[in-house]
Amino acid sequence: MIRLFDWMMGKFSLDMGIDLGTANTLVCVQGEGIVLSEPSVVAVQKGTNRVLLNGNAVGETAKRMLGKTPGNIVAIRPLKDGVIADFEITEAMLRYFIRKVHKRAWGLKPRVVIAIPSGITAVEKRAVINSAERAGARKVYLIDEPMAAGIGAGLPITDPSGSMIVDVGGGTTEVAVISLAGIVHAESIRVAGDEMDAAITLALKKNHNLLIGEQTAEKIKIAIGSAYPLQQEMRLEVRGRDVSTALPRKAVISSEEVREALLEPVSAIVAAIKRTLENIAPELSADLVEQGIMLAGGGVLLRGLDKVIADEVQLPVRVADDPLTAVARGTGEILDQLGLLHQILSSADD
Repeated sequence: MIRLFDWMMGKFSLDMGIDLGTANTLVCVQGEGIVLSEPSVVAVQKGTNRVLLNGNAVGETAKRMLGKTPGNIVAIRPLKDGVIADFEITEAMLRYFIRKVHKRAWGLKPRVVIAIPSGITAVEKRAVINSAERAGARKVYLIDEPMAAGIGAGLPITDPSGSMIVDVGGGTTEVAVISLAGIVHAESIRVAGDEMDAAITLALKKNHNLLIGEQTAEKIKIAIGSAYPLQQEMRLEVRGRDVSTALPRKAVISSEEVREALLEPVSAIVAAIKRTLENIAPELSADLVEQGIMLAGGGVLLRGLDKVIADEVQLPVRVADDPLTAVARGTGEILDQLGLLHQILSSADD
């Protein structure tokens, strides 16, 4: 009787896939594609978990407050390095996104597929499931991010041949070799877009005696950041606070400086790829000589990252179409083929 009730309540619900990222959260709805892409940021009253604007100070609205809030307001990123750092705030954020997308009658709850880093613990998985259920999901399925990225990028994950995916997100970089709908070997490192921003911030402080915020660092990375020498190097005027005088000041930085600052995080990503290649069977290595490596995630938009990886591992490297949405699109395809791909998912029943 309970199962029949659940079936009736869910019959007309709007099932969705969620790429719950450290930097951005994307939601894909079955049959509709990506319907939401907003920063994973929540603004709360200081000392409480009360979300401002009646629970609506989430996403783009909250991101605009980062680094600019008065003393009684705090803008929080509730996920750190790909995992939940603040459970209550994450739940509030998920509730906002689910409510925003699922505009159906009260009582109709969606099934949700959530992409998670491959390296998280069973306790962290349970925290994601519990947060999503309390936020309004009827049934929660978890999928490893590299698997979702591979599906979204169009890799033949069910074939008896090796496919390699590198997903560079905000908090983590996921590297995996996939065959027969399973992950043969995976590396999950907590070096990705956020680490790149931190490296730029440190370089500005060291080289120019200038303090900048994380949003400014991200803008620098997007504007002139690169991992490989550019045909035409660039310069950019940056504004921040002088370390010595504490007064506002501006400085001009070059793309060469930024590339040097990014050398360490880029090298860590390349090292993770090499470790993965060292841990797979020769037959899979042979497949990758032809198939190459697929790159996904917002971090692979860094200029020349594909060239650096290709030079270091001597394999063909391709960037997925619209790499920023590959994981979310993968969760959407899983919803379309839930019966067929059920074996690659985990849930509260496992």
